[in-house]
Amino acid sequence: MTDTTRRIFIARSLAGGCAVAGLGLATPARAAAHVEETDETAVALGYHHDTRQADANRYPNHTPQQRCVDCAFWQAPPADAWGGCAMFGRKQVAAGGWCSAFAKKPG
Repeated sequence: MTDTTRRIFIARSLAGGCAVAGLGLATPARAAAHVEETDETAVALGYHHDTRQADANRYPNHTPQQRCVDCAFWQAPPADAWGGCAMFGRKQVAAGGWCSAFAKKPG
């Protein structure tokens, strides 16, 4: 292979790779999965999609005003119905949900 042919091959390969990578940017991102109340972590933390369903006997300090959207671990805009949570990795929790890791946002 001559130097010129090799350069053309490398340039076309790089351009083709960039074009293929660019196609991935045009597709919408897949929404993160929602946490199921039966997930191992959810059960361990007493998570429920609705804060009013929290077990009052098991969590006597829980109040219905404690919601995921008001928690320091909430990772989404306040208007979102579902958002990320540091406790649940890549899965999303309900804004009106609750778990025992609830920590009031400062301020």
